[in-house]
Amino acid sequence: MSLKQFFSKYFSNHTETSETHKDPELVTHYYKAKRDEVFHAVESLFPPPSEKAAVSKERGEISINYKGKRKAFVVATVIMVRPFETAVDFSVTTDSGGPVDFGFSHNLVVEAYNKLNRQFTKLEKRR
Repeated sequence: MSLKQFFSKYFSNHTETSETHKDPELVTHYYKAKRDEVFHAVESLFPPPSEKAAVSKERGEISINYKGKRKAFVVATVIMVRPFETAVDFSVTTDSGGPVDFGFSHNLVVEAYNKLNRQFTKLEKRR
């Protein structure tokens, strides 16, 4: 892990996944499953006291006010790439009252992906 990656992981209050992320844990995950199944699973990743702020099934977006150890705003995007291939991305911003969350937002994304990995067959990164 480079010094820049270390600082962006622990000294930031925001984590976002992407196709080409330098951190392998934060690369977009693909699952061999129907979009609706994955969408429902993502919705259930954040049970009460967390609250859904907005759900747009058409756009594949779920916004959640996460209320756990800390408060955070989570946006999950679930997109069907092709039949039985669904991509999931997360964007998490921690409401920590300061500019850093000491890795909380990163860990929240990794934990969410781990739960999905146990439910669905993960596909290798697309080329």
